[in-house]
Amino acid sequence: MAKIARDTPLAEITLRRYEKPTMEGRELVRKFCLSVGLLQPGDSRDVVVDVLHVLLQAKQRKEELHSEEIKNHVMDYRKKNGLQMLGIASSNIRRQLKRLKDLHLIETNANLYRINEWNNVSEIFEEKMHDFLLQSVLSRVRDYVSQIDKEFN
Repeated sequence: MAKIARDTPLAEITLRRYEKPTMEGRELVRKFCLSVGLLQPGDSRDVVVDVLHVLLQAKQRKEELHSEEIKNHVMDYRKKNGLQMLGIASSNIRRQLKRLKDLHLIETNANLYRINEWNNVSEIFEEKMHDFLLQSVLSRVRDYVSQIDKEFN
């Protein structure tokens, strides 16, 4: 019996379509996170929204933040807005930063985080997610489709 190889993806992206954006602030960032798969529908552990929100606010000031500063800003924001203090452990904040970094939304330099090259999110989405990640995934799926057509025709 042949050994089954582990199915580990080289890249992965989740996209969801929601209504046109009419909200603002945290809710707007939340819908974006849902749209690109950083957050699952109905997920109560939504600290990734606040991490990205904090970094977007820091971008306006051209400020780079250490993960502990991000954690403190997230905690302050959640307290101020009466949100549950779920997922605010330093290790989880770092995990959320890695997820944002894996989507090329943020970058790090000397343990300081910022929005990628201070760009607008629309530029980052087009250049990194659409042109690079999405096209790469679609190209590989096309390879599988083509191979299936060859084998089963």
